[in-house]
Order: sequence, then C-alpha cells, then structure tokens
Amino acid sequence: MSATALEAARRMLEDAALETLPTPALDAIPSKFYDAFVLRGLKVLVAQPRRLLCSLTVPPRLLNTGKFMHGGATASLVDLVGSAVFYTAGVETRGAPLEMSIAYLDAAFADEEIDIEAKVLRTGKAVGVATVELRKKNGKIIAHARYTKYLASLSKL
Repeated sequence: MSATALEAARRMLEDAALETLPTPALDAIPSKFYDAFVLRGLKVLVAQPRRLLCSLTVPPRLLNTGKFMHGGATASLVDLVGSAVFYTAGVETRGAPLEMSIAYLDAAFADEEIDIEAKVLRTGKAVGVATVELRKKNGKIIAHARYTKYLASLSKL
C-alpha cells in the first residue's frame, strides 16, 4: 500500500469530521440528541402485537452528499425502530444491539415519504430477532435488515 493511498484515506476521514460548530457547542449537545435528530417527524401508523409500521418524510438533514438518505441514517432507523418493536411483543428492554445486517437496495430522497416496518421474528430469554424494512410508498424496498438484540431486562429497583 502506498503512502499516498494511506494519506488519501486519512484525509477523507478527517475532512469529513471537520467541525461545523465550535467544540464547546458540540460538547453541550445532550446525549439523546442523536435519536431525536433521526426520529423527528416519524409517525407510528400501526402498532400490533410483534409489528410496527411507521412513516417518515425524509428530511434534508438525513441526506448524504449524493442528496439521498445516508446509510448511517438508515442504520439508525433500523436500530431505533427495531428496538421499539420488541415492546409490542411484551419485552421492555434497554439491551444493546448484537447484530444488524442491512441490504441497501434503493435510495430515498428529500421530502419522499417512506414506510418503516418492523416485525419480531423471535424473542428468547436473552436474545430477540426482528426484521426491519424501509419501503417507498410504491412498495419498492429501500433497505431490508435483520436485527438481533440483547434483551436485558429493566431493573426493578
């Protein structure tokens, strides 16, 4: 590997991380900011046992430089809606995700309304598995994910 290639990789990552706000302003952002940043505007359309159906109009803040929804935003939606669907199965958990496998199949653009559907496939004593799918209103799949979560029980203290 050439030194030029290594330098290009370093520059790409460091340039992407350039601050848009001064460090004290970034450090003052509350820890729950990220979830709200991604979920703002999400509507729960259907909540049934073991299933959630949500809708989101893709906001410009979730776009990448190619002007379509960022893969990280998609992964965050999978994580957040995937976690929430376990509540519909009677499992109130604050456990951590163990695995997310996401197939990115199409793009979503600003102001496009999409559906996010999550279904619980299995809940065990310690692990749960769900699928999460992001779809365009015409039914075309944007992303399909399998989501595995550690089902840590909430403290009774």
